[in-house]
Amino acid sequence: MKDRPTDLDVSVLASALGAWGIEPVTLTHAPVGFGDHHWVAVGTEGRRTFVTVSDLAHKPHCGPDAATAWTGLNRAMNTAAVLASALDPPAGERVLVAPLRTGAGRTLLRLTERYAVSVFPYVDAPAGHFGQALDPGARRRLVERLAGLHAVPPPLETPAPHPALPGRSVLEAALADPRRFRTGSGPYAQSCRTLLAANGALLRATLGRFDVGTARLTSDAPASATVVTHGEPHPGNILDPGGRTLLVDWDTVALAPPERDLWLATGAPADLSRYAELTGHRPDSALLAHYGLRWALDDIAAALKVFGAPMHADTADTRQAWEGLVDAVSRLADRRA
Repeated sequence: MKDRPTDLDVSVLASALGAWGIEPVTLTHAPVGFGDHHWVAVGTEGRRTFVTVSDLAHKPHCGPDAATAWTGLNRAMNTAAVLASALDPPAGERVLVAPLRTGAGRTLLRLTERYAVSVFPYVDAPAGHFGQALDPGARRRLVERLAGLHAVPPPLETPAPHPALPGRSVLEAALADPRRFRTGSGPYAQSCRTLLAANGALLRATLGRFDVGTARLTSDAPASATVVTHGEPHPGNILDPGGRTLLVDWDTVALAPPERDLWLATGAPADLSRYAELTGHRPDSALLAHYGLRWALDDIAAALKVFGAPMHADTADTRQAWEGLVDAVSRLADRRA
């Protein structure tokens, strides 16, 4: 996130880092990504670490409320730590950036009822960005990384998400009554009403297609077809794309069909053939499309939750949420056309 959380005391965060043996000399806010808050900590010995503070009130893929999201996020961080041990041999090439464990073996600590903190190694490497088009070599490298991830036996704590949309009630309420976006509640409310009025039929039809895909997924896919998926392997969650190609941001890790990752990684037939060559699994085009629909609907619901709140301001984060909402609706319209 680009905006700092106003209800978090940074001294509480600095104190919590002691569990990792970190006594921060500096703690610098890093306005990157969307969804979590980040800082770079520099300890007394000059060592840098990357600190992530997760807002448990806004982690619907981990749980519908802060209490259940804590459990889901804790399982996700523990899964990533186990995956790092399986994929990153001691003398080999690093594949992912996973959370560090505290002296007591924890990957996640509670800061407040709303916030939790995890700590990662600081990697000096260029980051990609969401929407970036990778060149063919970088795409191939990512597909090969995913093939390796999908081959790892699932850790016991790997989350198994429900196939339903966590934000469905938000989306359905917005479609049922666009007037809930009151002009006085913030600068994007009226724009949301206009967007919903123009695209209500499209969004309802998309929900219908999503339900058909969900029914097929739950009735036809055998348990053996699920693997450990990252969930969001887009360039924004990759350090040094095409080079080391290090996967980061593991809160969405879950057991699912491989297509949950592949639809976002590539649409090139040659890349999908390469995946089939490496794994023996030939990607299903219907499932690839289904996960694309889910991504768009998740983005739309998350943005509508922000703009349907009693009050929102014009900030870097709300501007990004609005741009994401418009982009997601536009992609659905293009797909339908």
